[in-house]
Amino acid sequence: MLSGNTAIAQITMTKSDDAHLIETLVHSETLADGSFLKARRDTVRLPDGRNAEREYIVHPGAVVIIPMLDDGRVVLERQFRYPVDRVMLEFPAGKLDPGEDPLACAIRELQEETGYVAGQWAYAGAMHLAIAYSTEIIHIFFARNLQAGAARLDSDEFLEVRTENIAHLTQVCRDGGVTDAKTLTCMLWLQNVVSGAWSLDWQNPDQRPAA
Repeated sequence: MLSGNTAIAQITMTKSDDAHLIETLVHSETLADGSFLKARRDTVRLPDGRNAEREYIVHPGAVVIIPMLDDGRVVLERQFRYPVDRVMLEFPAGKLDPGEDPLACAIRELQEETGYVAGQWAYAGAMHLAIAYSTEIIHIFFARNLQAGAARLDSDEFLEVRTENIAHLTQVCRDGGVTDAKTLTCMLWLQNVVSGAWSLDWQNPDQRPAA
């Protein structure tokens, strides 16, 4: 069996190691330029010298927060997601404003959407949500020492805040009641943090370095 360090060494490759896989940009055109998302079609040169086209969405990036209450429950949201035409159960999240620090975004989004303010924060990591067709990267944060307050939703934002214990939420995920990719990824983090398998660097908001 490989040790953790050996396994990491085997999958951590430099860009020069990947030269036989990398595609290089030849030409780029904008297909759509929305206020939130942009669509592009790029012509790329493949490793074997041929050209191909790649269509993708340019996303500004986002954060997702795992808010942990002192009694072991976590804070979630239910909201209607228009593209999939259904109400989804998910952890609080939101997109980055231009130039915004991910932690600042997480603090803002948690308070605006749920009303909670956290006394401590920890940066878990990042995930690429849809690598085949989007640049979107989501920064994962944990929050604890929560104090309840009033939410400040946008005028076009309607959602329901709820809490769940982790065991029940795990069951809901297994049974298909949660299909949101970022929330399922956060559950992986949450289970490992709660079990002690993965550690976090908890800090006060003003002490936390940028993600």
